[in-house]
Amino acid sequence: MKQPVKNTDFNNRVFAASAENFNALAVELFNFQYHNNKVYHQYCQSLKINPSQITLAQKIPFLPISLFKKFEIKTTEFTAEAVFESSGTTQSVNSRHFVKQLSIYTESFSKAFEQFYGKAKNKCILGLLPSYLERNNASLVVMADELIKKTKNPLSGFYLHNLEKLYRTLLHNELLKIPTILIGVTYALLDFAEKYPMQLRNTIIMETGGMKGRRAEMTREEVHGYLQKQLGISLVHSEYGMTELLSQAYSKGDGIFHCPGWMKVLIRDEDDPFHVRAAATAVKKPLTGLINIIDLANIYSCCFIATDDIGRLHNNGSFEVLGRMDNSDIRGCSLMAL
Repeated sequence: MKQPVKNTDFNNRVFAASAENFNALAVELFNFQYHNNKVYHQYCQSLKINPSQITLAQKIPFLPISLFKKFEIKTTEFTAEAVFESSGTTQSVNSRHFVKQLSIYTESFSKAFEQFYGKAKNKCILGLLPSYLERNNASLVVMADELIKKTKNPLSGFYLHNLEKLYRTLLHNELLKIPTILIGVTYALLDFAEKYPMQLRNTIIMETGGMKGRRAEMTREEVHGYLQKQLGISLVHSEYGMTELLSQAYSKGDGIFHCPGWMKVLIRDEDDPFHVRAAATAVKKPLTGLINIIDLANIYSCCFIATDDIGRLHNNGSFEVLGRMDNSDIRGCSLMAL
């Protein structure tokens, strides 16, 4: 199966991806993974894919995300520097992401965060991620921890269950007008807002999703409305990521997500999973269906993933997450009813 690859050093080109060269880079990475990823190769063969005929990104086969629960999805043979695992219930089988180089993940989330929020060193970053911190293999914790370290602010850090300390820190930062980002799992943010209502003017609240069965299910609008009321903020930011990816999309309000240059969302039909559509500027009506993701940073895993999320794709490439496909596992950030 394996064929020689002239250039496997994709890193620099991936993070310089643009609308102009995205398609060519996606096709190149498809060929690399087709020839060097055993599971993906077998999947493509089952579809009778001829790689020489793949010239458009939306024609690339997207690997069903459920296969991350059953197989080691690796491109080339390697010993993983880290293995990220999805959260879920005690009855569920969790996905695993074998990461060849943690430096690629660090570069991906660092560059994306800076693109949307500026340099972390100029901020105070607070993490309210109790259910993730209780595990030792959550990619979100790795990301938050590294961003916290980049701030060089002594008040930056994780606030596991100490909501009073978090409240005092936010008050301190508000009084001194220190730009602050509070990244939190949804149920923990709701618990905090319920116990410590306040008026925030210099703080961004970023929810990552996730009720974890701790609170009654709420829609995104209900969650954001409550946080806005209790914390005196006009918008709630959100992060969209998952164990199987090395990149994240961000929303600065209203549930509209934007991707960094090396990540793209496409839409597949629920009735025909091989009918995949990309955003088109000439089409005014958004596309609705199941979300497919191209994450070019997933060089040594799989860049092309068919998720179980239902979404709406706008003609400028931004997207919304509307819910989850019926009968898909409840896990991680998807435990919140959208």
